[in-house]
Amino acid sequence: MGTRRDPVDRAADESTDLYDVSTWEPRSAVDVVAAVLYRGLTYGLRTIVIVTAALITVSLLATPAVVVAEEPLISVFFGLSTVPALALAAYIWYADITTSEPLSLLVATFVLAVLFATFGAVVNAVGGSFVQPIPVVGSVLFFYLIVGPVEETVKLLAVRVLAYRSDSFDAVIDGAVYGAVAGLGFAAIENAVYIAGYVADVSPEAGLFTAASGIATLRALVGPGHVIYSAIAGYYLGLAKFNPQYAGPLVVKGLLVASFVHATYNTTVGVVPNAIASLYPISSEVAFVGYVVVYDLAIGYYLYRKIARYRRLYRASGADGNDDLSSELTEFEPPQR
Repeated sequence: MGTRRDPVDRAADESTDLYDVSTWEPRSAVDVVAAVLYRGLTYGLRTIVIVTAALITVSLLATPAVVVAEEPLISVFFGLSTVPALALAAYIWYADITTSEPLSLLVATFVLAVLFATFGAVVNAVGGSFVQPIPVVGSVLFFYLIVGPVEETVKLLAVRVLAYRSDSFDAVIDGAVYGAVAGLGFAAIENAVYIAGYVADVSPEAGLFTAASGIATLRALVGPGHVIYSAIAGYYLGLAKFNPQYAGPLVVKGLLVASFVHATYNTTVGVVPNAIASLYPISSEVAFVGYVVVYDLAIGYYLYRKIARYRRLYRASGADGNDDLSSELTEFEPPQR
């Protein structure tokens, strides 16, 4: 969609000065002041948001910092808990058939996701205090109305604030890449907080490293979900950037899909594994691992099909400089750059 023009602008010839009538650019001193104030407010507000997030993040990381100070090796479990999520984010980055995204922007998106995750923690805590006490349906409402939408929104915000505005964000699939990195950042700080909190509360008799390895394994299973959900929302953010006339609905659609699958996981993961363990001769731990893996594979396949279709049509269009349709991969073949 082209830029809309006022009727006077459309009808006038190029020699007519329409400044302050139907067109405008900074000319007068007041114009310049207005432009400077607008930029200052825009960047100032963004700075305030980031600084606030950083302060909250520092407060949330107090417990992990104390735990690591007392036992530095615990930090290893923080890193290990993010390995599956990191591997998945790396695969999505690799599957981007277009130009590679700059490392600086990927790192910035990761850091912003870490910072903005704290907003999610605050909103979840406040919202949960009102919703969770509701009899019978409180937990379900909490996951579908608060946790899913809030966490997916803050992860998408980490992409929208910086990467989305960059010229490097030049393809729809880039939204999935930056969304995956935002999910990785969110999972990293969430894992650190969970692991540190659990280790800090465990009794010395229980064995510090045994406890840390157990909770780190659990968090490692959770991490890939964050990457998948936010990559889905990010893909639709990419669609929004290149379909500005439908940008709003596309962003909302991405958040709806990501929030729904996120909330469905949270709602079912505490019920389905126990039900499976009661029906089959397996432990609840094995049932839990199996359920999480199957759920992530199912939702991951939804994302994979979108990425694979984009890759096929990218090649078919000749955008990669090769319009030989006979060389096109199917969606079941491994990605190639």
